[in-house]
Amino acid sequence: MAGTVRTIIPIIMAGGSGTRLWPLSRETMPKQFIPLMDAGGSTFQATLERVSGPQFGPPIVVTGNDFRFIVAEQMRLLGREGEILLEPERRDSAAAVAAGTLKAMERDPEAICLVLAADHVVTGTDAFVEDCLRAARAAEDGRIMTLGIEPTSPSVAYGYIEVGAPLGVEGTFALERFVEKPDRARAEAYVADGLVWNSGNFLYRADAMMEELRQEAPDVVSAVSASLAAGRRDLEFLRLDADAFRRAPKISIDYAVMEKTRRAGVVRASFGWSDVGSWDSIYDVKPADAQGNVIEGPVSVLGTRNSLVRSDGILTAVVGLDDVVVVSTADAVLVAAKSEAPKVKDLVAQLVAAGHEAATDHLRIHRPWGWYQRIDIGDRFQVKHICVKPGGILSLQRHHHRAEHWVVVHGTAEVTIDGTVKYYHENEAAYLPIGCTHRMHNPGKIDLKIIEIQVGSYTGEDDIVRIEDVYARQ
Repeated sequence: MAGTVRTIIPIIMAGGSGTRLWPLSRETMPKQFIPLMDAGGSTFQATLERVSGPQFGPPIVVTGNDFRFIVAEQMRLLGREGEILLEPERRDSAAAVAAGTLKAMERDPEAICLVLAADHVVTGTDAFVEDCLRAARAAEDGRIMTLGIEPTSPSVAYGYIEVGAPLGVEGTFALERFVEKPDRARAEAYVADGLVWNSGNFLYRADAMMEELRQEAPDVVSAVSASLAAGRRDLEFLRLDADAFRRAPKISIDYAVMEKTRRAGVVRASFGWSDVGSWDSIYDVKPADAQGNVIEGPVSVLGTRNSLVRSDGILTAVVGLDDVVVVSTADAVLVAAKSEAPKVKDLVAQLVAAGHEAATDHLRIHRPWGWYQRIDIGDRFQVKHICVKPGGILSLQRHHHRAEHWVVVHGTAEVTIDGTVKYYHENEAAYLPIGCTHRMHNPGKIDLKIIEIQVGSYTGEDDIVRIEDVYARQ
């Protein structure tokens, strides 16, 4: 394409919960950080790789406190560096966009920003980059561009965009209006009339977006500006100030700006796209067998058609069902009509209200040093599988109600007990009596895996008195 534009700064939104993909996606490890597709990496990592070319600068990632170490680790695995902004709480997308845009303006007040969701699936990276460059050329003239997706069906799951007259850049158009998610009849009419899906991904010049935000959502701008100014560094993260940030109204960037601005434009995207928002959309982007089934993991089906059946470990068998979703994990099983899959979000809310731990927490809990997973729990005992990555260090801590036994099954553990350091190798065990101060470190080059046996009157996670922590956790 003729002409050049300045470097595009990706602003990646990575703070969502993805509850419609429960039980695979949960509050403690949502869909953007899970390998949903066959490539092996997460959609967040795929998004990072999509904007890793010479046209793009270091990304700005906006996420929540609970996901900070997951974000940092997944970026490290790709060798990507960038700014990680931590929202104190979710205030919808307008506040997140404002924070990322203001941060980008510190590099260049007229920076070209590309706002991307971390949980979307895109096919055709070259086409994606070309479309971004088209949008960037229009953005240089002050347009706020959105990437409109050519519909593959009259979907009722997405909002639509009416495309207007061509702009000065080939493949770009004025944006006439946004249309909310329609019913089936209206969706069919929209597709026939040439409307496109609203992907929720935007590209704009930073000063242009901030002018619109100041005009249409001044309370968002004042709160986020104050929060950014009062933010503090915490390791490699920038924590936005909580008191200022919570003053920002909860409003989406669509409602705050895009549905009001006269600067809006759209590119008719030439790449494939899905927001993989629910299990039926996962089914749509996966290859199916001759019976129309998408099968993943240890699964056996008989007389079953047009269904998605996935298992993350246990043998899952389905007989005589059509158009269903079956997803089994170690601690939860979902069975749903494929057409009702978007309602899983409502089911999760029901489970949360009933106090089901599995509604929000995975059995495997990720920590900055690695992860742990409960094997068994009973009266006065708990057994866990713990993995500490090379160089990982648990906090120096003590417990008031339990003793622990650490049995090394893989690697080498450097264990500190009341100031004394000792090394334990495979098939060796350390005993940690109640009340002792202790810490574990993996000094090796391979994962350290241990079986932890807790014995005592209380084995809850809140029986941890953290004395010192290299990850600055409280």
